[in-house]
Amino acid sequence: MKEKQTHSIKLESTCKITDEICLPDTKLPRVVIVGGGFAGLALVEKLKHKEVQVVLLDKNNFHQFQPLLYQVATSALEPDSIVFPFRKQINGYKNVFFRLAEVEEIQPDSNTILTNKGSISYDYLVLATGTTTNFFGMDSVAENSLGMKDIRDSLNIRHMMLQNLEQAAITCDDEERDALTNFVIVGGGPAGVEMAGALAEFCKYILPKDYPEYPSSIMNIYLIEAIDELLSTMSDKASSKTLKYLEDLNVKVLLNEAVSNYDGKEVTIKSGKTILAKNLIWTAGVKGQFPKGIDEKHVVKGNRLKTDSFLMVEGYKNIFAIGDIAAVITEETPKGHPQVAQTAIQQGKYLGNVLLKIIKDKGVNPFEYKDKGSLATVGKRKAVADLGKFKFAGYFAWLLWSIVHLLSISGFRNRLMVGFNWAVSYFTYEKSNRLIIRNFKPKPSVNNTKK
Repeated sequence: MKEKQTHSIKLESTCKITDEICLPDTKLPRVVIVGGGFAGLALVEKLKHKEVQVVLLDKNNFHQFQPLLYQVATSALEPDSIVFPFRKQINGYKNVFFRLAEVEEIQPDSNTILTNKGSISYDYLVLATGTTTNFFGMDSVAENSLGMKDIRDSLNIRHMMLQNLEQAAITCDDEERDALTNFVIVGGGPAGVEMAGALAEFCKYILPKDYPEYPSSIMNIYLIEAIDELLSTMSDKASSKTLKYLEDLNVKVLLNEAVSNYDGKEVTIKSGKTILAKNLIWTAGVKGQFPKGIDEKHVVKGNRLKTDSFLMVEGYKNIFAIGDIAAVITEETPKGHPQVAQTAIQQGKYLGNVLLKIIKDKGVNPFEYKDKGSLATVGKRKAVADLGKFKFAGYFAWLLWSIVHLLSISGFRNRLMVGFNWAVSYFTYEKSNRLIIRNFKPKPSVNNTKK
């Protein structure tokens, strides 16, 4: 009787201790990138096939296209159409390695980072960790509302919305029905405006077909903004046109108002007014997120890392920051660059060139941000565009927004899926992804938890 033969594959690695993450052995400089957003992936693309070892770390195994999160939240797109696996992204990049891990601490003195899966040493460390939702210290709002920063948030919003609409059809309590069908979006930036517009179209075109038992007028959408205009980073024309588009869609826009409290059912705003709503979506602010280990004196407003003109974190010689987490503080940019995708992509590409020149001991030029313009959409054929001196709105702005976003999505299949869904929606207003595939359970309220 023949003995069974066993086969094992041995990975030549630098691992010396059991808690070190295994990586192929190399004599090349190791660049560790924490975060696979727009900035991190742009840097990976710049360093692929170069004389460096690149290690990409992320707590997720996929890149997510954040500008379209609101479309997943409002049932227009399925989540897998705006996410793309990192390993598929780097397939064929012989010098790039992905590890699924969450970085917990940086130890600059030893050029080591600690993760929940083990440690990794680095020659150059790049932080591209992005931002998280900023509730500005309001615990009750944080506990009872939903942010919209990742794909899980979008799915939570979708399930919350659909579950509440179903419950509204069941209940005989008029006040409860009002709370279940009222939606409050906080924040008048692009995310808030686009979310409000998508919800308004859902209310106008989907609600009457799916829920004929009550009129679409029962679903009220409020957009609350703390200052006196929407889209404050864009032109006055874009702001005023956006306000008109939303009002035409019956969105109740409240300017110069701010939320002061939310208990899960009643929204209190600073003027003293209250809104009955069991759906509150928070898009009003973000703050940087990064692992501990960076000296706090190098952290500036918005919890961002202060860098020099070469994206090197202040106080360190081999730690860099790119994307939303980086604040390039100079005389020309005292508040840093805008926290948008085009900034992140430009910084990722720039830093790739900088690192290659530093390794070869060559001189480098400082980072220069090139503003390619801003776009925002409110709904079908309703969008605004600021492209330098050209500022316009309407169909052509919407068409440009659609083309730019479609071409920016990772993967041909994803572009095809999104394009097909948009084409169907254009002619029919159909949102076919109205599925409750898991129950959404709100977090226990701070105010309602028994002590």
